[in-house]
Formats: sequence, C-alpha cells, structure tokens
Amino acid sequence: MSDAIKHECGIALVRLKKPLQYYKDKYGTAFYGLNKMYLLMEKQHNRGQDGAGLASIKFNAEPGQRYISRVRSNKSQPIQKVFQKINDRLNGVFDKNPDKLDDVEWQEKNMPYIGNLFLGHVRYGTFGKNSMESVHPFLRQSNWRHQNLIVAGNFNMTNAMELLDELIELGQHPKEFTDTVTIMEKIGHFLEQEVADLYQEAKEKGMSKIEASPYIEENLDVQRILQRSSKNWDGGYAMAGLIGHGDAFVFRDPSGIRPTYYYEDDEVVVVASERPAIQTVFNVKLEEIKELDRGHALIIKKNGKTSVDQILEQREKKSCSFERIYFSRGSDASIYEERKNLGKYVFPQVLESINHDISNTVFSFIPNTAETSFYGMTEAAEDVLNQQKTQKILSGQREISAAEVKEILAERPRFEKIAIKDAKLRTFIADDNSRDDLVAHVYDVTYGVVKSTDNLVVIDDSIVRGTTLKKSIIKILDRLQPKKIVIVSSAPQIRYPDCYGIDMARIGDFIAFKAALELLKDTDQYHIVDEVYQKCKNQVNLADANVVNFVKEIYAPFTDEQISAKIAEMLKTDGIKADVEVIYQNVEGLHRACPDNLGDWYFTGDYPTDGGHRVVNNAFINFYEGNNKRAY
Repeated sequence: MSDAIKHECGIALVRLKKPLQYYKDKYGTAFYGLNKMYLLMEKQHNRGQDGAGLASIKFNAEPGQRYISRVRSNKSQPIQKVFQKINDRLNGVFDKNPDKLDDVEWQEKNMPYIGNLFLGHVRYGTFGKNSMESVHPFLRQSNWRHQNLIVAGNFNMTNAMELLDELIELGQHPKEFTDTVTIMEKIGHFLEQEVADLYQEAKEKGMSKIEASPYIEENLDVQRILQRSSKNWDGGYAMAGLIGHGDAFVFRDPSGIRPTYYYEDDEVVVVASERPAIQTVFNVKLEEIKELDRGHALIIKKNGKTSVDQILEQREKKSCSFERIYFSRGSDASIYEERKNLGKYVFPQVLESINHDISNTVFSFIPNTAETSFYGMTEAAEDVLNQQKTQKILSGQREISAAEVKEILAERPRFEKIAIKDAKLRTFIADDNSRDDLVAHVYDVTYGVVKSTDNLVVIDDSIVRGTTLKKSIIKILDRLQPKKIVIVSSAPQIRYPDCYGIDMARIGDFIAFKAALELLKDTDQYHIVDEVYQKCKNQVNLADANVVNFVKEIYAPFTDEQISAKIAEMLKTDGIKADVEVIYQNVEGLHRACPDNLGDWYFTGDYPTDGGHRVVNNAFINFYEGNNKRAY
C-alpha cells in the first residue's frame, strides 16, 4: 500500500502443558516458552510498531512470591526492547547466581518471566494515545490470585462510550477511557461476581477460606463470565485474557471480523492472529492449525483442559477482506493464492485500458507488498498473449514460415522492477515547499526499460488517500516518459471508514470520497451533500439498530468508472506528460478472489454491526462540520 495505513494489532499466546523441566530436558532450556513468544511476536511484527508487551504467569508460586510478570514498550522496535529488558533481567539474576544455570526448579521459583502461561501483543494504535498506558497487555490487579486479570486484543469497539456508562451504572469509577480498559473492567466485574458466588458455595460446603481458593479456581466458569461481559459489545475483536491462577481464554467476535488461529498438541497450546506465524515457529502442518470460530472462545483451564465454547450468537461471517489484501503476511498459503487472484481478476480492465497491446506495455508493481498480486497479473497477461500467439499461428490466412513461428513464440510480456524504495531516505525538512521535492525522491526508478511508445502498468495493493501517488510515484514514473501510466489497485475503491481496528476513520481523507464530491460539483448535484448531512444529523439520537448509511447517496449518482476517472484527473498534476488512468478492482472480483473473507464495509458501506452505521454517520458529520477527529 503506497499510502501509509496502520496495520492491525496482533496477539500471541503460549500455554505450556508440561513441567518446565520437560522443556529443559527436550529442548535444552527452561526458557522454551519465552523463546517461542519472541518468535511469534516477531513473525507478527507487521501488525504493530507503536508498542509491544508480554505478560507471564507462574502456576506453582508460593504466597508472597511474584507470579505475574509484565513488560511493555512504546519505543521504536518495541518487540526488541521488550525482550532486551527480559534478557537483561534474566542475565542479571544469573550473574548473581551462576551456579543456578541448570537448576530449573530454582529458576521457576526465583526468576521473572519464567512461567507456564504467556500472552504477547503487538500494537498499532487506533484508539487513544500511543503512550505506555495504552500498550497491551493490560493488568487488573488483586490480592486474590483468581481475580487478577490480564487482557490484550486486536479490536475496536464502536460503542465504547456506552460500555463505559454501563460500568458507571454498576458503581465503578474507571480511571481512564479506552475501549481496552472498558472491556477489561467489564470482564473483571463479572469475574468478581463469579468468584463471590463460588466462595459462597464453598462456605456452604464447610470449606475454610484457604480451602475455598482451589475450589474457586477449579470451578470458575470462564464461558459464563464472557457471556455476561460481552452481551452488549459491538465491534470486531480477537480478545485474549489470562486469569491469575492459570485459566486463559481467547474470544472472537460473532462476525469473525478479526482473525484468530490456534494449535494444540501434548506440549503446548498456541494462539496467534496469523496462521503462518504458528506454522513457522512450531513447524506444524497447515491442516493442524485451526481457525477459532466466530462468537466462540478457546478456553484453557489451569489443569490443561481445553474447550471451544460458544459465547455469543453467531452473525453472518464478515471476516475482514483487508487482512487478505494487505495486512496479514502473504506467506499464508491461502492468502498468497488470493492475492494472486486479485491481480488476475483485475487484468481484464487493464487489458481494455491498453487496447490489448501487451507487446508495447511494461508491467510492474509498487510497493513491494503488491508483488504477489503482480504475479497474478503477470499470469493473466501471459495467458492472453498465448491466446494472441495461437491466433496468429492458426489464422489460416497464409502459410507461416518456421522463422515467423519462432518469432511469434519468442514474444513475452514485459515484466520489470520499475520502482525501488530508498529505505535510507527520510523527509526531515518541515518547510512545505521543500518537503514535496524530498518526497518525490523516496523511490528510485529503473531507467532504460520503458520506451516512449509504451504503456506503463503499475499495480498497488490499494489506493486509500492517493497522497503518495500524487506527490511522488506518478511524478517519478513520468520521468521514464511512457505514453500512458496505468495505476491499478488490487482492492476496490475505499469509500467508507473502518471502525473495527484499521486506522481509516476519517472519510474526508479518502481519494474516492473526494472524487465523488468533485463529481457532484461538476454535475450541479452538490446539494446531495447538504441533504446527506441533514439525514445523518436526524439520526444522531436514534438507536444504532435504526441508523441507515445515507452516505451511500454521495456515490449513488456515479459509476465506479466515473469515480476512477475523476481520481486519475485529481492525481495528475501539472507537468505530468503521460496520460494517467486509474483502475480499481471491483467488489465482485474481490469476493471471487477472497470467498471466505467477505467483510467489505470500507468498500460497500455494508457494516457487519449496527455500531458501524453510527460510525459512518458520525464520520460524515465530522467531515461536514470540519471536525478533524475520529468517528469512534
């Protein structure tokens, strides 16, 4: 994606099912769980650069001994910082106790982060600030082990304010307002109620307070706690939690918006936001990794028993298609094929744009994340060229010599590496007049492969704001002097804000929205903007279930092609000599390429939860009133 958009957050959980001595004997270290957590988090570092954190729990700690450890960082390279802190702590202990290098029992008792249960998180902030207080995992502390709660997640709640009000009605006084804290306090409230009910049961059975604790831990009903806590949640989420005594859970939203995968064998239970991370770190086969079903929770009891239990009634599956287009790592077998298909299915539009003239067209991609969809486009181009070759040879109009056949068969589509990002270059001057010139040099281009008679087709993952295209990429490509530049988006036009975890909350930022506004002006229909604003204002006090996405009316008068043409016009600045055309994947092609991930609200405006319609409503009101803030 040439425009900078923050990625999804990512979670990683490891539950060791054997005593630590087992891992020391088999793998040579009692730090097996920590090592795997480091790898899981690094393999998902694409999902978070604003912050990272890790928490661990020991099962066998005596009263008075620390059994929960947590470390977080919001520095640059936060994963490295987190594990550097851990490493420094561990080495510090060994420096003072060199005779304990092989004493696992002593290590478990005396060293931080050496535990049985681990939860990690990598973060891109889409709610609140990027301060340390916003970095997961969050910790809700208590002197009762079974009331300590650690929470981390990949999510956004659209109704965080309403959930905060519910906490206040319960008599709580939350110390801050973020959706993570609100969710944690909601779970914590019902955790306390569950503990109180079990303690009463234990008293009625004649147990002492000391005897009641193991009874509570054994009988704690995590499924019921989650059912009561999540009753009014509206959003997309993959929520992970640890309870101080050793129970754990991972809970996925009922529309399956946010991804969650897990693996279990006789040694470990593992959860991650991305399947390839588990495959690589634990060297397991694809079919051994399961996707957590929507509306369900994977619950891991302290005794090692696991279950997948339904928490909420399932809604229509609307898994985020942007995960497949861009956010998740392309090394996943299914995602790799889907991204190739995105390039393949948009090619017919490309072919029409270049008048079927493959011979005089150079195909490339920008940025590197678009490479896989580029491969799909190249396969489609080769198929078309092979058809053209066959028609030439079998035309039957005259006999073709062997030399002519050889010449026809030798023809190949022209695939080139045109743009290379200069990773060393940084725009450091604040002066607006000079910044654009610096931005225009962020990419280097390959000279000598594009002729003045050529079309230059460049595919991108998606075009969100178009800023980098306008200020940098198109200017750079024009230096090669092609007759036409065709910018291809493997994703459809982004028209509506996201509210489930992606940092795309301001509708006025989107180039497709800006293009629609310009078309409304061009066609003397700008009154629609005022009408939509009034309709949105009239819905402000309605229940979410009754809110309608009237913002669709902004786009309704125009075809996709008209909006794409206006975008091309807006992106072509003075001095660009080549013709410029912009082509977007259509929604039908997206669904065909990604049939199991049909979440498309940012393209269609069809939100999977009621709260989404309120968010788009608020986003348009903010735009109209000039409020440059998020809609949630």
